[in-house]
Amino acid sequence: MATNETYFDDFILLGFSEAPKIFSFLFAMIYTLIITGNLIVFSIIRIDCHLQTPMYFFLSFLSILDVCFATVALPAMMVNAITGNRRISFNRCFTQLYFFVSFSGAESLLLAAMAYDRYVAICNPLHYLLIMNKMFCSYFVAGCCICGFLNAVFHTSLTVKLTFCGYREIHHFFCDILPMLEAACSDIESSQVFINILTIFMGVSPFLLVLYSYIHIISTILKIRSSAGRQKVFSTCSSHIAVVSVFYITGMFNYNGPISGDYFVIVQVSSFLCSVLPPLFNPAIYCLRNKEVKRALKKVFTLYIHPF
Repeated sequence: MATNETYFDDFILLGFSEAPKIFSFLFAMIYTLIITGNLIVFSIIRIDCHLQTPMYFFLSFLSILDVCFATVALPAMMVNAITGNRRISFNRCFTQLYFFVSFSGAESLLLAAMAYDRYVAICNPLHYLLIMNKMFCSYFVAGCCICGFLNAVFHTSLTVKLTFCGYREIHHFFCDILPMLEAACSDIESSQVFINILTIFMGVSPFLLVLYSYIHIISTILKIRSSAGRQKVFSTCSSHIAVVSVFYITGMFNYNGPISGDYFVIVQVSSFLCSVLPPLFNPAIYCLRNKEVKRALKKVFTLYIHPF
């Protein structure tokens, strides 16, 4: 008869079975780029008075979420790869699980909020500042964070009740929901049902809101007579579409994919990409193609190099 040794044994992460030095260098480089890029974006938006609009307000919080999102997993992954120690304690594992799920849920809702912001700006420009006022945007961001944290509470409380037996091996780089369900030796049917329900609320529903917003945005863009005007508006939205596509596609595989068998590698890859690609590419996608942000960056660097 299997015994529950949840509170006595560590978990073993099996994601570093090969080439740990290569992984450690890769994680260090990715994490440095994520922190540097997102903190630069956040600082520029806060410093420049011309970027104090709802769109950049959401973008500044997206940068902070990306930093937190990446910090949950990447530093621990880097240390594990360098030291070769693949063990992680029960408390650290579930703390990592909680914050990873909370930040990913908050980012999912924030991307939907940003899509709504673009919808109002393009489809209802005369009432944009009235609708997207500072208080409304603040409540929007707070609601995203609260829902993300509550979502993580539900996921973590269900997972912590599972029984883990044997060598307690997790076939992943860090503690995430589906790899931990695969490692459990108790019945996980109720957890799977709950994950599917929460995936609809935290993933599918925001994604449908994004699609709805962009269907109206594209129809409005097509009505613009000037080709230069259409190109300018579409370039602003295409950045958000690219970020949203990467985040939601990898996220849906991550939380609603197969939990065992040969196809489990898809879950591992999607989970890793979900935690790395959006934080890594968001600064480049949103800012390197944005003339206002590039102008602000140039102004700051000019003042830094030639202060007098």
